[in-house]
This record gives sequence, structure tokens and C-alpha cells, in this order.
Amino acid sequence: MFKAIALSSGIAVALTFPAIAQFPRQSDRLQLVYPPNNHQTSAAQIFLIGSAPAAGTVAINGQPITRSDFGHFAPSLPLAVGQNQITLTYRQPSGQTETKTLTVERLANNTMPPNQLEAPFPAVDIARQADETICFQVQGPAQAQVRVALGGKSFSLQPQTTVTLPSNAAVLTLENEAPAEVFTGTYGGCQRFTQGGNLGQARYQMNVQGQTSTATSPGRIEILDTQNTEAIAVTSLAGVARTGPSTNFSRLTPLPQGTQALVTGKEGDWLRLDYGAWIRASETTPIQGAVTPTTLIRSLRSQTTATETNVIFPLQRPVPVTVSQNDDTFSLTLHQAIAQTDTIYLDDSPIIRRLDWAQLDPETIRYDFRLKTDQQWGHSLRYEGSNLILSLRHPPQLQGNSLRGATIWLDPGHGGAESGALGPTGYPEKAINLLISQKIQKQLEAKGAEVILSRTTDQDLSLGDRQAAIRDLQPTLALSVHYNALPDAGDAENTAGIGMFWYHPQAHDLAQFLHDDLTTQLGRPSYGVFWNNLALTRPQEAPAVLMELGFMINPTEFEWITDPQAQEELAGAIATAVETWLQTKAIAQ
Repeated sequence: MFKAIALSSGIAVALTFPAIAQFPRQSDRLQLVYPPNNHQTSAAQIFLIGSAPAAGTVAINGQPITRSDFGHFAPSLPLAVGQNQITLTYRQPSGQTETKTLTVERLANNTMPPNQLEAPFPAVDIARQADETICFQVQGPAQAQVRVALGGKSFSLQPQTTVTLPSNAAVLTLENEAPAEVFTGTYGGCQRFTQGGNLGQARYQMNVQGQTSTATSPGRIEILDTQNTEAIAVTSLAGVARTGPSTNFSRLTPLPQGTQALVTGKEGDWLRLDYGAWIRASETTPIQGAVTPTTLIRSLRSQTTATETNVIFPLQRPVPVTVSQNDDTFSLTLHQAIAQTDTIYLDDSPIIRRLDWAQLDPETIRYDFRLKTDQQWGHSLRYEGSNLILSLRHPPQLQGNSLRGATIWLDPGHGGAESGALGPTGYPEKAINLLISQKIQKQLEAKGAEVILSRTTDQDLSLGDRQAAIRDLQPTLALSVHYNALPDAGDAENTAGIGMFWYHPQAHDLAQFLHDDLTTQLGRPSYGVFWNNLALTRPQEAPAVLMELGFMINPTEFEWITDPQAQEELAGAIATAVETWLQTKAIAQ
């Protein structure tokens, strides 16, 4: 699900996009859309996306290449480490030629150990609890003797063999196997410290063939005072909790605004909370005065409205929460919570069949809501004071044999300065996203649905604004319309098909149904169904699916994407698939 303007090297590329062509299906000259000149990549190959008039031939570095019926091309070329000169030549039937030349640099994947001490841990200030294991590491050459000193202790570090995992994007090209363990120059070892206070910077010493050198960590290490524990409150509407102290770590259940927690660790601008998750300090505010480490909970009850069931959890303080979903169960975990529960009242609800609960350990309670159906329609969590409010949305009520009663939020991806992927002619994804979305809107409205487009013009619209729209509108379904591209290591010429992306289990069945129905009804190839942590699959207020309806960079599939008749068929098939799925899952009036 990479787009051609931001690929696997992670290096920003500024491209000047051509105006949206009136007839984007063919080129009247030699065009090279990707890569730009002086592109840098760590991939072992690069694909060239472009087009030229179908009459004539195109060669790359003197070798003729295969093109589609309309003259589009997307061959992959192997890259040597360093500078690679690439020349494209288009020869007209008359014999006249047109040439384009570019340079692509393949960056070395340097796994060789350095010849000096480098990257001493910690790179930023960190804080840990007393007697917590702290693991030190530094980079150095092979056959070295390395020691580290801190807080009155000095101990040796041992050479470590490591596995450098491929990026998450590697699964998109089916190349995510872990490589073999190798020594890349890492020396490591762990130690515990019992005394509180600021221990200062770690000092490393290395001896190689009688030569001694030293290095000092940029960051300092603090051991937290157990008698004066810091506490925070979450200030963001939905605080981003993660498994570790950087955005490389996976997301956990967002923390509702007002959540309170004790701080058990720090790393740079990240805080570790008492239940184990990490959050940016900028999403929190310190709490003055003592905060109780746990909360009690006694009775709880629910209230049913026309559109949702609200469950109220009265607490002594707003504690962190975790949500998990199964087909017919919604589970809510309260951390730092102790039950004194004897009575629960559940109002009659079209979605909840029963509530079970258990104290999993002395400070963790899990509530399992057993549901009446195997399809969930969205939820939200908020604190009102120290009362936690869980809202479970009811199934939509459709009127007759139609989609009246359903609201579909339809999002044409990208827009404005963000063009998305580019087809071989330079036709931008943002344009086809809007065009197809408007055709789907027309088809869905004809079936009785209310359809709300995130944008109706070529305008800038942030991911945050799109998420906020879903949160505010609370539609029946949220569908984001996109077309696909690949990272540099991909095979653009031979990768095609419809793909669906989901995040919350409540969206999986819809994603799978759309994928299977569209590939079958339209006879299109399958790219697959992916669980993916994307901004427009993460909204929890409704089943949210991001649709990748084909590959802009595949020469033949681009012809299908830009075929007016195929566009009408695609829009109709999507609308019919949504109708079929909703009528199967929703409540008919």
C-alpha cells in the first residue's frame, strides 16, 4: 500500500505533478513518472513507471522492453550499490528518437561493525524503577573487550549476534522473512541498580589490540524515587498508547481523555505508565498531589437509547483501559482496578446478551460482553469525571428491501497537494479516487443510502480531519477509496488486483466480503486482505475498511482503471456488495 511518491528508502521525494490530463489513458510523448532523477533507495532493484505512444519502441539502456496495448511500461531493473545510470529511448516508426536519462543511487546496506565505539546507550535521558533490569549496548569492532561504568558499577559487555528484521512494508511484496543472525558490532549486557537518583551518563571503554578508547552516552540514567511516584493525566482526546517508547512500536487501545496513571519509566519524551504502555509526554499533564495506585469498582449499569447501549463504570479514578473484540464478544479490561462488585444491572439491549466479568489478577478486571449477533457496529469510550462510559452502537435498521436507514461515509483518498500514486501517464490517484467515489455515491444513493463524501473537490484534507469526521458522524460504514502502488523492491509489472485493509475485528467480515465479491463479480485478480494499522482503518466508531481497487503502476491494470465502462461496473459492484452485506447483517424494519 505504498504510493509512488514515498517509497521504501524512507527518503522524501519532491515531485512536480503534471496537470490532470483530459484523456489520461495514453501519452503523446515519452514520459517517465517514477523514479525521479537522483532517487535514492536501499532496494536491490527499481521499477520504472512511464508511457510512450503505442506505435514505436522503448528501450532501457539499449534493451527493448515490453509495453501494454496503450504503450505503458513498468519494468524492474537490478541496481548495483552506488550510482546507476539509466537511459530510456523511445523510437518512433519514422526513426526519430526521444531520450531521457536519470541516475538512481542504491544505498549500501551496511552491516559491517564500525572501527570505533559508536551509538552508546542511552541516546536520550531515561528513567527506570529501582532494581529494574537495564540493558546497555554500544557498537564497536570485532574482537574487542568492552566495559561500561555507571553508578559505581563496572561490568563487561559481550558481543551480540542480531537479526535485523525487514520493515513492515516487506510483507506487501512477500519478502518479510527474517535473515540469519550476524554480528553487526553490537556489544551488550544488563545490570540492576537499587539506589535512587540521577546516575549520570554511561561511560564505555574499549580495548582492541592494546589500544584503548572511550565513549560517553548522550543520555543520562535516573532511578526513580519509589516514595514520590509521578502521576499524569491524558490530555489528548484519545491518547496514543504504544508497546514501546517510539512510533516504531505497535499501538494499543487509545486512552480516553482524563485517564490517570502512575509513571514507572521515561525515555526521551516518552512515559511508561503503570500498566506497561508508553505514551508521549506531550499528550499528558502532570498531576499535582498524591494519586491512588488503584481504583475500586462496585456496581455497574447500562442505559439503552435508540442507537446505542451505554454502560457506566463508576470508578474512584480514571484508569487505563484495553479493548479486544471477538466475533460475538466485546471485552473491556480495566487496569489498576479491584472489584467489590455484587450487583450489575443491564437494560434490555438489541446488542448485549449477557455480561461476564473476572478479576484476572489483583489489579486487572476484564468485562466480557456476550453479544446477540456476530457483527459489531462500533464503540466509543470516554470519561465523565471518574465514570467510564462505554457506548456500544446498535445494528442499523434498514427500511424494506433497500439501504434506507444506512449512512455510508465515503472517502476519496488523498487530494490537494497529496496526489497519491501516479499512473504511467502521470494521472494521479487523487483524481480517480474522487471520480470512482462519486460514481459509488450515485449507486448507493439509488439504493436508498445516505452517502457523505469526505471531499467533493481536489482539496487538502488531513488524515486527522478524516478521522474526526468518522468520529462526529458515526456512520454505519466508513469506506476509504484508494488505488495502489508498491515499494521499490516490488514487481510493478506483474503485481495487480483488488486489496482490502482492516484493523478492528468489527471490520474484518466486511473487508473479506468486499474483496471476495468484487474479485468474483468483476473477474479481477486478488491482491489480498490485510490487517493493517492505518489512519483510516483505526477509527473504532464504525466498521472501517480501506479499499485498494487496483494498481496505478501496473501498465495493464491502469488501462482497466481508466476505462469509463469498467469504472461504471466497478462502482455498481461495490454498491451492490455493500447492499448485500448490510442486508445480511442489519436489522430489517
